Amino acid sequence: MTARADLPAWFREGPARALIDALSAAGAEARPIGGAVRNWLAGRPSGDIDIATTALPEVVSATARGLGLKAVPTGIDHGTVTVVADGVGYEVTTLRQDVETDGRHAVVRFGLDWREDAARRDFTINAMSIGRDGEVHDYFGGRADLEAGRVRFIGDARARIREDRLRILRFFRFHAEFGRDGPDAAGLAACIAEREGLQDLSRERVRAELLKILLAPRAPAVLQAMADAGLLHRLLGGVPNVPILERLVAIEAAAGATPLAARRLGALAVLVREDADRLRERLTLSNEEYRRLDAIGAGWHGIGPEGGESAAKVALFRAGPRAFADRALVAFARSAAPLDAPEWLELVSLPKRWQAPSLPVSGEDLMRAGLREGPEIGAALAWIRQAWIDAGFPTGASVRQELVDLYLSSARL
Repeated sequence: MTARADLPAWFREGPARALIDALSAAGAEARPIGGAVRNWLAGRPSGDIDIATTALPEVVSATARGLGLKAVPTGIDHGTVTVVADGVGYEVTTLRQDVETDGRHAVVRFGLDWREDAARRDFTINAMSIGRDGEVHDYFGGRADLEAGRVRFIGDARARIREDRLRILRFFRFHAEFGRDGPDAAGLAACIAEREGLQDLSRERVRAELLKILLAPRAPAVLQAMADAGLLHRLLGGVPNVPILERLVAIEAAAGATPLAARRLGALAVLVREDADRLRERLTLSNEEYRRLDAIGAGWHGIGPEGGESAAKVALFRAGPRAFADRALVAFARSAAPLDAPEWLELVSLPKRWQAPSLPVSGEDLMRAGLREGPEIGAALAWIRQAWIDAGFPTGASVRQELVDLYLSSARL
């Protein structure tokens, strides 16, 4: 059967469609479900395409191999097989129901009831599926909730959270992505009532959800709601400053800066380097994320337009483009300057306008001038580097010799 032309391209053709058709030919039913359906209805890119099916995992694997595709049993105890086509994975999961849950893991049994399978999902907007004929199956009003900008738990919100404590953070993340106005009152009350369950989550899972929230369209409003509910400080181990994050988001837009989760986390929660250390421990940050936060904590205080562009160039040279940009944007956000302040916008744009040259003198140059290898060379290079910086980073064919001669003259004094 040919799918309607108004349905997404990934459903009308390609590996997902081929797999759906092949499972149908094998006597099973298969439907795309969850995020890809939600995103299509919201007019967003599909993201990962997940498929639910009445076929057992071994049938899914055999069907995939029959299409010449790779089948990987990534979650076989929960009925999930990842089918890989052209380097893209499609998670195919057998319909199921929870037999037992402990807030982190679930024991399931396979089934044939689509509504029952949908009922075990978290939110109404994530429980919609598309039948092979193109019909959207929506058992719990997800489409209306999506159109209204409402993120609502399926069934009893506290029961859903007790099945998986991560749903507290997912509630806020999806509201930051798709919500309007304030969070759903029943969902918010359930998150507050079950907040002790946050301590049961791994730091890696908390980190992943928090970084996604920080990049979501309504991040400041949702993080403020989390702070007001007493949840955000539990995650960060300190007092967050959401108004500064809100200013940073506006400044990023005004300056044409790419939004970065680590930088936003720095604006939200890093005043000094010790804050970066605390967040690394609490969130299991990557080395790169920690380095960004540490650099923000170490240097945002010293960045500003007061010294003019020459002083800014020195700061950029010493910090490097990435750390300077992070520090300048966070310092701007923490200043009292208007969001369109030209002197601050000039400052944050400096890494795009000016690239620091390399020091024109090397250790070999100094050895040719008669200096001994070792500490003497190091001390000479440090002196020359400072003199070069003070001179405004001069370049040109004669600069090398001029700097060497300047050092030698000073050393004789």
